[in-house]
Amino acid sequence: MKKIIFAFLIFSSAFQLQAQNKSLSWFTDLSEAKNYAAGNQANILMVFAGSDWCKPCIQFKQDILLSEDFSEYAAGEIAILYLDFPARKKNRLPAEQTEHNEALAEKYNRSGAFPKILLLDKDQNILSEPVFKGQHVDEFVQQLTQNLPVK
Repeated sequence: MKKIIFAFLIFSSAFQLQAQNKSLSWFTDLSEAKNYAAGNQANILMVFAGSDWCKPCIQFKQDILLSEDFSEYAAGEIAILYLDFPARKKNRLPAEQTEHNEALAEKYNRSGAFPKILLLDKDQNILSEPVFKGQHVDEFVQQLTQNLPVK
């Protein structure tokens, strides 16, 4: 009986460690997101957001990115590259981060759309441009999965 309990404890500990290692990965730097994606055979979800002024951006972050369902789906599979463009002075980003975000906006978001969401592969090829229109996380995940290459 002790062996069974011991085996169960080892199994449950290993399962918990695996679950902890599979957490959602957030980045604000493209090179870090690319390195993570390359090392984990993951894709990059590039999000252009106005965290303190864009209501759909705030809703997208709250309802999708921070949801448990999305975290379970995306953990280890998708790197979130969150590119913020705050308007309020108190939320201003460091100059280096602002320049980084603006350079990516110049390349990927010339129209200035917010939120602008792109699904990229590890080599920065655009796989899709999912749209957030207040849908449930399951519908958003479905948009992503229909455009992912088969592993």
